Amino acid sequence: MPLNRPFRLSFSGFIILMALAIASALPAPVLAQAPPLIIASGLDNPRGLAFGPDGALYVVEAGRGGNSSLCLPEAGAPPTTPPRCYGPTGAVTRISGVGVQERVVTGLPSLAGPSGQATGPHDIQFDSGNAFITIGFGGNPSARAPFVAAGIGLGTLVKVLPNGQWSYVLDLSIYEATANPDGGAIDTNPYGLLVRPDRGVFTDAGANALLKIDPNGTISTLAVFPDRTVLGSAGTLVPMQAVPTSVTLAPDGNYYVGELTGFPFPVGAAQVYRVPPQGGTPVVAATGFTNIIDVAVDANGVGYVIEHDADGLNGAVGPGQTGRLIRVTRDGTRTVLSNTLIRPGGVALGPDGAIYVSNRSISVGSGEVVRFAPVP
Repeated sequence: MPLNRPFRLSFSGFIILMALAIASALPAPVLAQAPPLIIASGLDNPRGLAFGPDGALYVVEAGRGGNSSLCLPEAGAPPTTPPRCYGPTGAVTRISGVGVQERVVTGLPSLAGPSGQATGPHDIQFDSGNAFITIGFGGNPSARAPFVAAGIGLGTLVKVLPNGQWSYVLDLSIYEATANPDGGAIDTNPYGLLVRPDRGVFTDAGANALLKIDPNGTISTLAVFPDRTVLGSAGTLVPMQAVPTSVTLAPDGNYYVGELTGFPFPVGAAQVYRVPPQGGTPVVAATGFTNIIDVAVDANGVGYVIEHDADGLNGAVGPGQTGRLIRVTRDGTRTVLSNTLIRPGGVALGPDGAIYVSNRSISVGSGEVVRFAPVP
């Protein structure tokens, strides 16, 4: 697809401290606190969040797809499953107060089937007033050919100017087709994003890899997250993919990556990995989570982990709805701050010390952003 060239990244990042200690899946106590405050509502598949240079909170919406003839099969679904069809319904919403919200970016690519669960804008980061957004995909990049011909950039990086104008600046998914870092089936779904002064870093949940973007737009592999063997629902051992969804950077220069995990999505199997700055073999930094969708860390080294489905996406009675927000102190102590979230999609820490979560992240028209008061 046509991309803007030359591509220059000038990422201004922030220093954070990842202190998730290796720990087992022991039950975590639930901290009694007031229910979260809904600060934005009526969103379509809200996902990643970030505070902008103006102090407002921005959340990307993966949209609601559309009714066009540009459709793709649902990845890994039975042949009778209705396809995901395209619509320019992805968006970015700016939140400047409780209930004070405005869609400031519209027309971003979105794919969705009849259920309404969408693939589209997944994460957002800021640099000098500009925003960068990962656009997801989910599949073999060769299947994008009709979309490319129509000028639609699935599996890409989008740049948004302060005036709201946006453009595709880099094809992220093409790297899976040429490099296939994990050596498995060709599958790509750009997800979590990190921006720094001299580089970009993103997780490809389909490729099971952490990838680096150089200032000239060159993509390279930092780490590959291995398949693991787990106990399946039939009581037999089966392979499970990592499906990395989030990335952050510690002041020691190491990256930390959280994984959703793939089928059979066992409870307690999700891990946080540490990856050296130059890339290499990932090392397990924390264990015992379920279906991690995002991770954040405050200035004191306290971690916050979002579980998309605490019961596991392949639970005994099918996928559940309950997500969790878990606080992890520097000594590894875990506390559940909320176990009533509904399929949360992202977390951001505010300058006020509060915790902000995109909730109902696979819902059309009922997605929301909630605020948890600072923890004493």
